[in-house]
Amino acid sequence: MNDSRILLIDNEVGLCRMMEAVLKDQGYQVKAHTNPVQAVAEFSADDYDLVITDIKMPEMDGLEVLKHIRNRDPEVPVIMITAYATVEMSIQALRQGAYDMLTKPFEPEELLFRVKNALTHHELTEENRELKEELSGKFQFDSIIGTSAVIKRLLERVAKVAVRDTSALITGESGTGKELIAQAIHHNSPRKHHKFVALNCGGMPENILESELFGYRKGAFTGATENRKGLLETANGGTLFLDEVGNLPMNMQKTLLRFLQEREFRRLGETTSTKVDVRLISATNSDLMAEVEKGTFREDLFYRFNVINLHLPPLRERQEDIPLLINHFIRLQNDKFGTNFKGMTPEALEASRKYSWPGNIRQLLNVIEAAMTISSGNYIGLPELAQLIETDHVGSSPDQVDYSSALAGFETDYLTHLLSKHNGNVEEASAEAGMNMATIYRKLKKYGIKKK
Repeated sequence: MNDSRILLIDNEVGLCRMMEAVLKDQGYQVKAHTNPVQAVAEFSADDYDLVITDIKMPEMDGLEVLKHIRNRDPEVPVIMITAYATVEMSIQALRQGAYDMLTKPFEPEELLFRVKNALTHHELTEENRELKEELSGKFQFDSIIGTSAVIKRLLERVAKVAVRDTSALITGESGTGKELIAQAIHHNSPRKHHKFVALNCGGMPENILESELFGYRKGAFTGATENRKGLLETANGGTLFLDEVGNLPMNMQKTLLRFLQEREFRRLGETTSTKVDVRLISATNSDLMAEVEKGTFREDLFYRFNVINLHLPPLRERQEDIPLLINHFIRLQNDKFGTNFKGMTPEALEASRKYSWPGNIRQLLNVIEAAMTISSGNYIGLPELAQLIETDHVGSSPDQVDYSSALAGFETDYLTHLLSKHNGNVEEASAEAGMNMATIYRKLKKYGIKKK
């Protein structure tokens, strides 16, 4: 089934309806407009995979439409239709970013051929862009910071697991970096030229989880206004990472087990099955074997997940890595905010090594960000650190900020910056922060932060 979304603009009503019918007959999702001004007004980036527009139209011609489209979405391909194609016009359209020119009159077969080529080109371009970003070093082994013996042994095992196309279960406390390990497996495997797709199963309602994973057909339920691919199809050829699998509802466990056995599934609202080639990596911070014994997790699914087990140690068991992680996070924050912190004072570093870090690496990163926010010099000192974690430090001066105020100041600055970066999109902000959306909304209300 074809799920590509196409915006069609042609003031000639009969031709517009004919093209719409031809494209919809092939399964494309088509939004047709005979008014170019209205079409441009409603257009937003990422709404469509392809735009088809006539050149000669009243009120706004196709070249003007192209200019507006390009300003809002530089990547979406645009096919221009004209009955008066000249070399000069074609060159002008192509220079302004048109993908292709289609001359009237044309047969439906030619329209479909051009559409297919444009969509294929766009899909390949997007995949190449995403892969370049991912392979730029972000998810390689050097993103996993540590020289402790336990981390070295883990990475040696990860390297061996990566080349074997089997399921793996990554275990460890919350905040230890399980998704980084999953990314390292993917990007050092034969599947590295395909997508890595992640889904957090924690706290997600069963119906939402099922539609996210398997996708749905238009009309499958109230609000399903278009066909949508699930993450299994999106990850075809690559790797699907399922985090917090201990929270999977029993019905979803049964459905996932069937997929792992047969390597096919059905979208919601469909009667035919779809086959995909996906490597599954899962992760949990709970004891799945104990869940099996309690009857809340299927034993057969546990063994399907746990073909290979990789355990991430908590930060308190790799104290020698703490200084490396601190320096790494300080460099990241310096790059992000244009600051020039040199590091921690010896006293603060010693306190950091002694602290148990119950939130592990995620907590360490948050504390570094907060400490850099409230520090006035180029080093994070023990007084600043003592406001954020339990230390042996005593004797804070009256003008120092108390813990709750420091934390509130940090969270306000952090959330404001994060929402600004994602244009007020809470879902994207929560994904980057590693927090669930409900927590972000609660903090926005608490601190009176506006989404925009």
